[in-house]
Parts: sequence; structure tokens; C-alpha cells
Amino acid sequence: MRKAGRPLAALALILGLTALILRALGRTWRCKCGRPVPWSWQIWSAHNSQHLLDPYSFSHVQHGLVFYAVLYLLLRRWRPSSRFSLAMALEAAWEVLENTPMIIQRYREATISLDYFGDSILNSLSDILACAGGFGLAAVLPAWSSALMFVVVEAVMLITIRDSLVINIIMLIAPLDAIKNWQMHGGQIP
Repeated sequence: MRKAGRPLAALALILGLTALILRALGRTWRCKCGRPVPWSWQIWSAHNSQHLLDPYSFSHVQHGLVFYAVLYLLLRRWRPSSRFSLAMALEAAWEVLENTPMIIQRYREATISLDYFGDSILNSLSDILACAGGFGLAAVLPAWSSALMFVVVEAVMLITIRDSLVINIIMLIAPLDAIKNWQMHGGQIP
């Protein structure tokens, strides 16, 4: 029973440290709007990345799916609980990096997130938990199901918000004007 609690204890520690670091970076705990709504589905508003859930929560589930696969392949001899803890530490590191001035500015310059000003702490912690959910799903589902889930989430995000994990990575690393134009103009040629 004690071993079963280790991944949860590690997750709690990671969440706590992440919250402290984000607060030290000046992040707010929750949306400044004062409305206690648990989610916002508008990516073009000041509420994006400020509430418990938003459309990008699904991309964090995808992070968990990918972390499970990659860590299983690279660290197969590690206990699943150790791979889980490493995945959560990686996700937390991304949440901290994502909320640094350098990455916030990169989002504003290269992606459709022109008014992005960082995540609330609540949103970042929720993103880490979404990643944990994706990791957990990948641990119990057949590999083909996890791969299919990744593709379905990508497709749904592309259709509904014109953004996705893959598009986000492309736009952060090597932005393409064609993608940005498609995203901003609803598929219309400007």
C-alpha cells in the first residue's frame, strides 16, 4: 500500500512546487475576472488559460499519452510509478517554462495567441493533472487506442479551435505564415 501512494505523493509535491515557482514568477492564482467559472472555451479571450479547464487541456492529455509511450520505450526497466513521476516533473517543467517572459513573448510573436499573457496557477496545475490523466489512460489502454486517441484529439482541436498540440509545436519552433493565416482567417485566403 505504501508503494501505491508514492506516485500520488510525488504528484502532490510536484504540484506544490510548481505552484510556488509560478507564484514567484508573478502568476495569478486564477482568472482576474472574478467570475468563479470552472472553464472557458474561448481561446480568443482574456479568459483563455485562466480557468480550471480550456480547450488546451486536451493537448495536455496528449502530453501524457506521449510521455507514457516515450518513457516506456526509453526507460522500460523503470517502475511505472517512477516513469509517471518523471512525466509529471517534465510536464511541470514545461508549465514553468511556458509562463516565463521568453515563452509568453514567443507565443505572442509566432502563434495565434496574440494576447496571451500566461496561465493562471490554477490552469497550470490543472494542465499537469490532465497530463496525469493521459498518462494513466495510456497505461491501461492498448497502444493502438492511445495512438487513436491522440489523432482524434488533434482532429477535434483543429476543427473546433484551429489549433492543436502538433500545430502549437510547429508554430513555436518554426512558424509558418500559411498556418497562422489559416488559423486567423478561418480558412479564408486573406
